[in-house]
Amino acid sequence: MNINIKATNMELTPELKSYVEQKVNALEKHIHHEIDDSVKAWVEVGKISEHHQNGYVYRAEIQIHIPRNTKGARAEATHYDIFAAIDKAQDEIKIEIEKEKKKKVSLAHRGGRLFKKLIPFFG
Repeated sequence: MNINIKATNMELTPELKSYVEQKVNALEKHIHHEIDDSVKAWVEVGKISEHHQNGYVYRAEIQIHIPRNTKGARAEATHYDIFAAIDKAQDEIKIEIEKEKKKKVSLAHRGGRLFKKLIPFFG
């Protein structure tokens, strides 16, 4: 999986970069049968306010493009802690990927049921 990381209004530290890569690579098990170099992930982390009433507000956005999946997946989260924002975005995108996977499985099962109904007519 190719991962592009962009930091907006803040510095991308090695610690933050490794944390983002760890969280995005954890998503591979949810799209395991389609993982190769053609799967791309874009991650944008940033500070959206210079100073907020309670401190800084951070934003994390994750987009994943799977070539055989026309929709892809996208999640965005904000929080007062950058690592918590990344965790929230990862949870949201994981739910979205699982939902798309369940749709594919459901469609295959529906087709199988239809085919099974047609079999007695040809047998």
